[in-house]
Amino acid sequence: MEGYELARRAAERDPDAFLGLMELHKAALYRTAFAFLKDEHAAVEAVQEVTARAFRSIHRLRNPEYAKTWLTRIMINYCQDELKRKGREPATDRLPDVDGSDRHVRLELDEALESLPDPSRRLIHLKYFEDLKIREIAEMEQIPEGTVKSRLHHSLRQLREFFAGKGGSADV
Repeated sequence: MEGYELARRAAERDPDAFLGLMELHKAALYRTAFAFLKDEHAAVEAVQEVTARAFRSIHRLRNPEYAKTWLTRIMINYCQDELKRKGREPATDRLPDVDGSDRHVRLELDEALESLPDPSRRLIHLKYFEDLKIREIAEMEQIPEGTVKSRLHHSLRQLREFFAGKGGSADV
């Protein structure tokens, strides 16, 4: 069953559809949680908590086509609350470590993302790590689509400058 149909049925309080919807998006939700919390255990707990929160409020999902956006917003809010509760700043969009030669590329990417302010990191994460559309990001961030585009453009320029300054490739 496709994501739209799962979300539509889940919003009508179909528990099997809700489980299917969460299964469909759990990897993206985990990546978002890990990007903020930087801890595998905390990311798993975040997915569990967001699943419970989403289940309690699934009837409020107005547009099933934006289910992933809705779930991601719940996750971001949860993570930001957790970071505030623990007295930490939101972290960069670092993904779990990878093995082999890709590790140094991942470390450079983490360093580059760390150089961006939090709102820019969040936009980069949503667009390029979670593959959300500009329209979805605009709705989630409650800003115009043009603003999302210009901020992404500016963030990508900053990343290019970061890599060019390190003597690396500017093909970001």
